Amino acid sequence: MNLHHTPAVETTTLAAPIEIQRPAVIRFGSGQAATIGEWAAGRGVRRILVVADAFNAARVSALNLSGEVTVFGEVRPEPDIPNLEAALAIAEAVRPELVIGFGGGSAMDLAKLVAVLPGSGQTLAEVVGPEKVRAKGALLAQIPTTAGTGSEAGTRALVTDPATQNKLAVQSLHCQADIAIIDPDLTLTLPAGVTAASGVDAMAHCVEAFTSKKAHPLIDMYALEGVRLVGRFLARAIADGSDLEARAGLCLASLYGGFCLGPVNTTAGHAVAYPLGTRHHIAHGAANALVFPHTLAFNAPARPEKTAAVLDALGLSVGPGEGAAFDAAYRYCADLGCEMRLSALGVPEDDLPAMAREAHAIRRLLDNNPRDMTQDDISAIYTRAL
Repeated sequence: MNLHHTPAVETTTLAAPIEIQRPAVIRFGSGQAATIGEWAAGRGVRRILVVADAFNAARVSALNLSGEVTVFGEVRPEPDIPNLEAALAIAEAVRPELVIGFGGGSAMDLAKLVAVLPGSGQTLAEVVGPEKVRAKGALLAQIPTTAGTGSEAGTRALVTDPATQNKLAVQSLHCQADIAIIDPDLTLTLPAGVTAASGVDAMAHCVEAFTSKKAHPLIDMYALEGVRLVGRFLARAIADGSDLEARAGLCLASLYGGFCLGPVNTTAGHAVAYPLGTRHHIAHGAANALVFPHTLAFNAPARPEKTAAVLDALGLSVGPGEGAAFDAAYRYCADLGCEMRLSALGVPEDDLPAMAREAHAIRRLLDNNPRDMTQDDISAIYTRAL
């Protein structure tokens, strides 16, 4: 496959049905986080529950909130059912009128469920899947402090079941934020490694949606621009964390990736990455960075023009041959400082078969992949990445 001199995008069906949902209000820009207090007061909110990790729980004062403010500051990376249950217990006691997700994707995902489950009479098991939530019990605000997940823009919440090590996905319009505030100032403290992994996660959302069977021109424009923003600003933000323009560019890329998740969603990349997090507690962004070159190259024969467009948007020069996409994407992620070997992240070789079985079972993602990926294909990716 030659990725040179190909058209920017492949033909897609303009008339294909699509539905796009967005938070009712999106505020973007430096200093905007402090406006959530005024927004809440304007709606007569008295009881507020902030769902955050320990780091962000210590800086809730930046939100300028008033009234009765309770903070659940125990969100863990890759949150599981017990972590959710702890947050729900606080919500049952507080009965918040506003829930604020303040942190990365984990905090925002738990905040979605905290806004809909307490008092609903529904259990988590009853709402797993698409559109099973009956109603929203509280207003929901999402304020990301990383630039990667795009969860502030979406309707999907993921929680790990520790019994099966699988991610449970709840998708509901009731999980949509009433307001999303994206303030790049909040990302200035992110370490270089987290910045890199988060940026690649945002890019992966865009790339997977762009190359999906469900790709749509209405989403393609967000997806490709998101990739361009990552290509332009990620290396800058890693080199200088105080570069506010670069931080803002990545926040916008993450938001665009979030726009891609609802109507199109991700494909094989995320399916292959998930067992790294659920089984070995590797951060989601780091898992996506490691997997990205492998799945991009695997899908390249099915989407040659779009693969070329992705690599061009990242500013990568690509040589001819079957391995060109892999080599370029691998070098890109490695040069950002991402760890690209499973063994270096503590994944043992004897767990690869179980990981491949789990990844292959994630049909909600793999069924949208542009090229059929078998369990053996996934095993081969893991083996190559070891």
